[in-house]
Amino acid sequence: MTRLLGSDPVLAVHDLDASADWYRRVLGCEVHEVAPGQWTFCRNGDVTFRIGVCPESLPASELGDHSYVAYLRVDDVDAAHDLAVAEGADIIHPPVDEPWGMREMALRSPEGHRFMLAQPTG
Repeated sequence: MTRLLGSDPVLAVHDLDASADWYRRVLGCEVHEVAPGQWTFCRNGDVTFRIGVCPESLPASELGDHSYVAYLRVDDVDAAHDLAVAEGADIIHPPVDEPWGMREMALRSPEGHRFMLAQPTG
């Protein structure tokens, strides 16, 4: 059987520049225009968000619970929260210690994609 080695979310957006800027500011990503005006890759650590312009697609903000796109493990949830607050990000819920041994927070991108950021508590 093939072993999965990683995962990079592929996300449809309507405003490529504003979205790339959000990933840079709020998630600390390096931004690379791989196909200007069509695709931008936003990378932090081992995760690359592959964002592409899809003007005819339903916005993520209209997908309800299906707008959750990634559970991101980070080294410091509280620092991620502080950065998100400083950048005026839409925070769904601040860091909370969960009974399954993770400290988690949730945030939403301007396009409506929702992310859980988490680190182990133990």
